[in-house]
Amino acid sequence: MRTMNSGSSALQNEAAIVDLIPALRAFARTFCRDKTDADDLVQETLLKGIAHIDQFEPGTRIKSWLFTIMRNTFYTKHKIYTREAPGANDCASARSITYGDQEWHLRSQEVHAAIGKLPPQQREVLVLIAILGVSYEETASICGCAIGTIKSRLNRARTSLLEDLGETSSASAVDSCANTPLPGQTPLPCQSQSRR
Repeated sequence: MRTMNSGSSALQNEAAIVDLIPALRAFARTFCRDKTDADDLVQETLLKGIAHIDQFEPGTRIKSWLFTIMRNTFYTKHKIYTREAPGANDCASARSITYGDQEWHLRSQEVHAAIGKLPPQQREVLVLIAILGVSYEETASICGCAIGTIKSRLNRARTSLLEDLGETSSASAVDSCANTPLPGQTPLPCQSQSRR
């Protein structure tokens, strides 16, 4: 039988879980392109989290705990699905809806598509750190690997994303002697000129 303290602690944890639903939805979208599938993953994560709230260790972050549950749930379901994969890859229901041609919308579609092309491990690290603001330490805990691995995956994800979008870093865009800066940059003096 629960004591009064453990009962109020469980209620606080359940309230914290409800507060994290928007972050869980955002993280679920890294795994599932379809919003309905993402919502199903969030729902399953919430059910597991609430059902096993007694296994949550006080003093740790409930957000990381739930992200780990979601990640493990997705990969378990994915393994089962790939063994039983039904239907054709070019199903009409999987085709995206075409929206207006506003430049911002087209660019956001390009970014979304580029993120979708990343390998799953790079994509989840990019979303956790760059979009959801999770720390390197928490991300390493969620993904079950070292911080160095997380930093490496994030770096590779950013580089791939920039290449896919046709963007270049300012360091690679400026030739030190050709003096060809990016738009809006001031020209840098050539090394041979600065030594005179």
